[in-house]
Amino acid sequence: MKSMPTIDLNADLGESYGAYTLGQDAALMPFLTSANIACGLHAGDPLVMEASVRLAKAQRVQIGAHPGYPDLQGFGRRTLGLAPEEAEAYVLYQVGALAAFCRAYGVELTHLKPHGALYNQAARDRGLAAAIVRAARRFSLGLVVVGLAGSVLVDEALQAGQPAAGEGFPERAYNPDGSLRSRTLPGALIEDPAEAAAQAIRLALEGVQFGEQAAAVQTLCIHGDSPNATSIAAAVRNALVQAGVQIQPLLTAAL
Repeated sequence: MKSMPTIDLNADLGESYGAYTLGQDAALMPFLTSANIACGLHAGDPLVMEASVRLAKAQRVQIGAHPGYPDLQGFGRRTLGLAPEEAEAYVLYQVGALAAFCRAYGVELTHLKPHGALYNQAARDRGLAAAIVRAARRFSLGLVVVGLAGSVLVDEALQAGQPAAGEGFPERAYNPDGSLRSRTLPGALIEDPAEAAAQAIRLALEGVQFGEQAAAVQTLCIHGDSPNATSIAAAVRNALVQAGVQIQPLLTAAL
């Protein structure tokens, strides 16, 4: 008997800071099984990090670190030319900051997912990807590394013996090579919940297509800063359940 496919649902959260409120964290959390919490360099601050960990614990949502480039002004979406050892240290620093709050609340830090330009660059830059994996391994050999499905980052993690999860995006358009279409191009964002739900099912069942090949997807991301993020999350979760896909936390879905 063929087993039912499983998928994790995650969102990038905790990206408010100071007087600025971003995202719909409280409304999104009930639809998720994992939360990627900003660690203070591209977004977030200590008060927001603590509140995000507390909220995730209350909703029984697994917690992951969401480290980015030290670029608050650019929201971590600008590529910085860090040397591998610099990137490794910045990632480990951010993971450690969030882990302190997790420890204070008696919850486990389960995964690491880079943010923005760090994420996209690590999808194709093997040196940067290896630096991120080293940071993960220095923190914990069980920390799941989340990267774009089929990317160099996922491959580096698996080669190093680190658990990994390939990620798909229901509300982002893809290029033929499996990379995400740049946000600067028309049609990069899928704003219709029904269209996003249909893509979520394809990603969960078929993976990300690379010509005639495909990369499996273990987790799907809903961007918390989308104006209709909650509607998209509800549509995606309902569609997956109706399609017979089991929604499970990242630790059970990772490779």
